Amino acid sequence: MSIKVWPGVPYPLGATWTKHGVNFAVFSENATGVDVCLFDSPESEAESVRVRLTEYTDQVWHAFLPEVLPGQCYGFRVYGPYAPEKGLRFNASKLLLDPYSKAISGDIEWGTEMYGYEMDGSGDGHRDYRDDAWGMPKSIVIDPAFDWGNDKLPGTPLHKSIIYEAHVKGFSKLNPAVPENLRGTYAGLGSEPSIKYLTDLGITAIELLPVHQHAEDQHLTEKSLKNYWGYNTLSYFAPHHSYAAAKPGTESVNEFKQMVKNLHAAGIEVIIDVVYNHTAEGNHLGPTLCFKGIDNPTYYRLMPDDQRYYMDFTGCGNSLNVLHPTVLRMIVDSLRYWVTEMHVDGFRFDLAATLVRGENDINKYSSFLAIIHQDPILSQVKLIAEPWDIGMGGYLVGNFPVLWTEWNGRYRDTVRKYWKGDDAQVGELANRLSGSSDLYQTNGKRPYASINFITSHDGFSLNDLVSYNDKHNEANGEDNNDGDNSNHSWNCGAEGPTEDEAIISLRHRQRRNFLATMLLSQGVPMLLGGDEYGRTQYGNNNAYCQDDEISWLGWERDKPAQQLLSYTQNLIKLRNDHPVFRRPKFFQGRKIRGSDVKDIMWFNPGGTEMNDDEWQSSFVKCLGMLLSGKTMDVRSEQGEPIVDDTFLILFNANHESQRFTLPGRVDVHWDMLVDTVEDLGFVEPVRNYQAGQALKLAERSLCVLRLAVGEESSVTSR
Repeated sequence: MSIKVWPGVPYPLGATWTKHGVNFAVFSENATGVDVCLFDSPESEAESVRVRLTEYTDQVWHAFLPEVLPGQCYGFRVYGPYAPEKGLRFNASKLLLDPYSKAISGDIEWGTEMYGYEMDGSGDGHRDYRDDAWGMPKSIVIDPAFDWGNDKLPGTPLHKSIIYEAHVKGFSKLNPAVPENLRGTYAGLGSEPSIKYLTDLGITAIELLPVHQHAEDQHLTEKSLKNYWGYNTLSYFAPHHSYAAAKPGTESVNEFKQMVKNLHAAGIEVIIDVVYNHTAEGNHLGPTLCFKGIDNPTYYRLMPDDQRYYMDFTGCGNSLNVLHPTVLRMIVDSLRYWVTEMHVDGFRFDLAATLVRGENDINKYSSFLAIIHQDPILSQVKLIAEPWDIGMGGYLVGNFPVLWTEWNGRYRDTVRKYWKGDDAQVGELANRLSGSSDLYQTNGKRPYASINFITSHDGFSLNDLVSYNDKHNEANGEDNNDGDNSNHSWNCGAEGPTEDEAIISLRHRQRRNFLATMLLSQGVPMLLGGDEYGRTQYGNNNAYCQDDEISWLGWERDKPAQQLLSYTQNLIKLRNDHPVFRRPKFFQGRKIRGSDVKDIMWFNPGGTEMNDDEWQSSFVKCLGMLLSGKTMDVRSEQGEPIVDDTFLILFNANHESQRFTLPGRVDVHWDMLVDTVEDLGFVEPVRNYQAGQALKLAERSLCVLRLAVGEESSVTSR
């Protein structure tokens, strides 16, 4: 079959439809030739047309095909030497995905043909000449047009944000209120029942586990498992096909856009988890699917002393070569695409430390950071770093520059240790509760640089955190050897399911303790989807391969689940209603502008301010935190001073009850709003206490009190 071929242009990269045809452009510095292969359908085992891209400009191979339309399936074959010892892995027998694919047709049908070398036990030294098009998914040309109407990014300020981490499929897969054909899809997440649930909960942003097209690992497929989390990227531009109710192509891309549009209409921001640190192609023995066959030494960081092997800062076999300008451009092009074309509101960068590594070590002036900071689009969206990787010096909590927020791993670890009952935690806890100024203030940041979380997709759910002493990952098929098993002994009694009412009660209380601590801390809280009602993974703390009820949210909820959901909703409302819990500036710890009251005060159980010895003590596990609403020293957008109520939060991580003398002079009264001993958490009606009264705090419990009578100036040490 003959087809017209025009020279085309080198930019933009990828397949671009112009209503006159499609321009194909792919970068390869080391290739000797590139073909674009057209397929009649995603199922076609052989191309119907193969066209040589004879034009070569700026190391970009390109051509314009005037007869091609949206919906066309295609792939590349790239020519060059197969010399793994030199880092070159060209193999034109292998069909390759376009690195700039906007849509991909489906999953890989695994076979030994997907590997660039002969799998004869001799390693990667011998090229495999078999064609793999029969099992490779195809890139698809799309029509980018979409009616966004009056859609705009909600632009919720970070200090007012509450993030909800969720999985596109797992969120709605079991929800009977969502039409059955839409459950587990972008359309399901963007449906009215899903959005109503999120708005009723009170969150401001949903952070989605990876939505980029990812590969299903061969070893998981062979065990009838799936890469459920999706941290195995194939394409940085294409939304994952199986999350769409529509067929792959323009329709599936538009379904994602409609989901975003619907969420925006409800005031909910969309943040996506992105994995620019590694790809699905693995190490030197991994498959050849895209980047490896297009230009291996360009796209990946290779060992300088032996380019057969890959530098691996991720534990996944390879690391993208962000030092190369073409790879950096691809990442930035991808980010801009998801903001400008897909209208997302921000990104959470998986293993972000890998992206700022220089030739030898971490580089805080890296080109990656610099290009984002100067970009007029990307510098204005939410940027969240997972500030670590597995390489040397890769734990960077507190070290990302301004504009960036971070998953605060120290917050997670400290709050867990405190409620577990570990010794010598109150000093560290105070730092985390008050916004982690020790990590962020000297870097010119604000409290909202800290993304506070107790649990995330990676690890136990909140319910399992307080219910299991050890992981139970048997369903993963690795003899329970996968997943971290540290810091999990919660002393709540028998592990797992039990009928012991005292143990169940303590577990429920610990869930309420964790939720209240996180949602009333300074910084930005991130709630793991399902923790709001007590979702269990049955002890699995590494459910990355569990695309089933272990991971999906359940919607048939018993009374304790409904109670916890109501409690979480009320906590979020309390936070949203009171700016003292979400200050945009750090506390000063001193009297503000002539006031007789400090903006934050810390009390011991005797009702006096904590002293140095108590802060250093290994045995102090009970303290009170007073947040002044009258000395916030912040103003509204209209310039008016913001004034709020004053709150006292009491924490007791002891294994026995503790009497706590309420601070203040005799004319001061406190209303108790929250007591985590209560099944509902919130006290109805509120209970009133006079200053000087010794309040009995139950073992491992938290209480929230509000100043009801008296002036702040009367709340002093007794």
